[in-house]
Amino acid sequence: MKIFRKLRRNLIALGKFKSYVIYALGEIVLIVIGISIAWKINDLNDIRKNNIVEHKIYNNLNEELNTNLHILRGLLDEYPDTITCLENTLKYVGKAPSEITEGAKDTIINIFDKEVNLQDSSINSLVNTTKFELLDNAELKDLIVMYPNKIEGFKKQNAKIKTIIANRLKPVLEKHISLVDMLPKENEKYNHIKEFGSKSDYSALLQNKEYQNSIIDRLLQTQIQLNNAKILRGKTKILITKLKEELD
Repeated sequence: MKIFRKLRRNLIALGKFKSYVIYALGEIVLIVIGISIAWKINDLNDIRKNNIVEHKIYNNLNEELNTNLHILRGLLDEYPDTITCLENTLKYVGKAPSEITEGAKDTIINIFDKEVNLQDSSINSLVNTTKFELLDNAELKDLIVMYPNKIEGFKKQNAKIKTIIANRLKPVLEKHISLVDMLPKENEKYNHIKEFGSKSDYSALLQNKEYQNSIIDRLLQTQIQLNNAKILRGKTKILITKLKEELD
């Protein structure tokens, strides 16, 4: 810079105004080029940083979606079994006590409902922050925006089924079924309670309207949830495919 200033002074001192103007313009051009290069480098650094962040987002989403896909595949195996169990339970209505086998009793009192924990923390975090704008693929962004609503709908339906079990089925079961039936048959120390304790009344349970309605309601809601699981699995697979395209 000292050399440039000295050169400018010399040109002015020698009266070479035209040369000075040309030199000054050249210096301005060099400064502009330097600034442009600096901006370009800064832009390239920003693009590189954004690409790193975008790639990390895709990886986190991909991991979360694959977890959900694994869960949904398991549910699509389990829901049909649950539906069959509930349909078989309804077939025992009107049967004589002698026709209610031990296997039938197990079916009748089966209220098991698997805990379902679909993951949505990464996708919700993405949608609700400025990171979402870093994604370039418009189609992928649309799919990501819609996905949390599908998860929420699935969770609400699952909560509805759990409410039927907890608030309707359990109370009526406790009214007619004795937990004595659950005690090990081969252990003699339970013989006294088995002989003198309250007995289960499966026939009364099966004839109870609230029990029948609860079983039917759970059956219908599980059928709805089976369809929800199929749709959500499809959406999840599409998202995984689109993410893979971006990662590759």
